[in-house]
Amino acid sequence: MRTGIINATLAFLCWGLFPIYFHALHDVPPSQILAHRVLWSLLFLAIVLSVRRQWKWLPAVLRQPRVIASFVASAFLLSANWLVYIWAVNNGHVIEASLGYFINPLVNIMFGYLLLKERLRAGQWAAIGLAALGVAWLTWQAGTVPWIALILAATFGAYGLMRKTAALGALEGLSFETMVLFPLALGYVIWLSLNGQNSFINSAADSTRWLLVAAGPITAIPLLLFAAGARTIPLSALGLLQYISPTIQFLLGVWLFHEAFSAERMVGFLLIWSALALYAAEGLWRNRG
Repeated sequence: MRTGIINATLAFLCWGLFPIYFHALHDVPPSQILAHRVLWSLLFLAIVLSVRRQWKWLPAVLRQPRVIASFVASAFLLSANWLVYIWAVNNGHVIEASLGYFINPLVNIMFGYLLLKERLRAGQWAAIGLAALGVAWLTWQAGTVPWIALILAATFGAYGLMRKTAALGALEGLSFETMVLFPLALGYVIWLSLNGQNSFINSAADSTRWLLVAAGPITAIPLLLFAAGARTIPLSALGLLQYISPTIQFLLGVWLFHEAFSAERMVGFLLIWSALALYAAEGLWRNRG
């Protein structure tokens, strides 16, 4: 249990620090960062699978069209989430990106209600109502819908829903999703190279190249830590630990990147944080009972 908590905590700490990594690549277009993330992730995952001699699952998957189709869908949901997140960080929207992952658990509840026909308890309805009020307040204050947060929450929620019933585990699933995206990423990088636009080649700084290569382990290691932790700790503990990541992102946005955060905007966040506190308290009370 202690090892599981440590593994899960390390995973969420890594995800929380992602803005620092992507901000260091702010001169590289988000689409190129995404492409290199796919390319180097597949190389890293292939090494891990080879070391563990864990390739037996692949031929069986390739004989199942429905499994392939489900992972094609989850791969594109994951890539959409990655692209929006990278763009948000590199365009000064770290705080709004953190909001997306704060409201993600409540989006998961709604997906369960709408798609899996799960029954919601009164406390869960109240949490969703508070969060919706917070989003409405932020929309009214800014004059625009917080689309970054909503897209991140929706894509990651839908991705999580698909992976919940997936036929493959975390390592195999991420590997297969990366294989699905690999031809597109490789084709895009080749096209960039032929047109003299590949930042990996054109960058004057070696640090940029190393940072792009590091996208492989940076993507895969937190997921492997999370998978190891999730198997050994209660879901309630995992649900509380998941707020480490958006909290760190939020603090980075305010204190490190000095993004604007007015008192009026704070009201919206307080409503959403209250919703999360209610959601967590309701879950703990139910588990204790």
